[in-house]
Amino acid sequence: MNDAMIRETVELAHLDVQTLAAGYRASKVIGSSVVNAADETIGKIDDLLVSPDGKQPFAVLSIGGFLGIGARLVVIPYDTLRFEEKTAVLPSGTRDGLKMLPEFKYATASSVTGENAPNSPPQPMVVA
Repeated sequence: MNDAMIRETVELAHLDVQTLAAGYRASKVIGSSVVNAADETIGKIDDLLVSPDGKQPFAVLSIGGFLGIGARLVVIPYDTLRFEEKTAVLPSGTRDGLKMLPEFKYATASSVTGENAPNSPPQPMVVA
């Protein structure tokens, strides 16, 4: 194959790097408490995930329990969160509402079938 046959067009976005630098790094978001509009703590950001197509970010929240004991994981679209003064806010969120979401568990190699090879990285899975 020659270079002309393997060339690919990639679109680049022009970003304001100064504005972006003032944003939130994943390493700082993970571990943050999540509060609702009434300023009640309703969970903690346990992880951030990107959909398999790489286009949709999600937040994995740890809810319930005490000091991590008895807690369970749920997933919400990242864009439902707002950040106000370095606090993650889920405006219409409630503890009861989050408890009604299906429990989230990370996929393991033994639970992955089909197009995902056993040696591929873990993929998100929702358990109903």
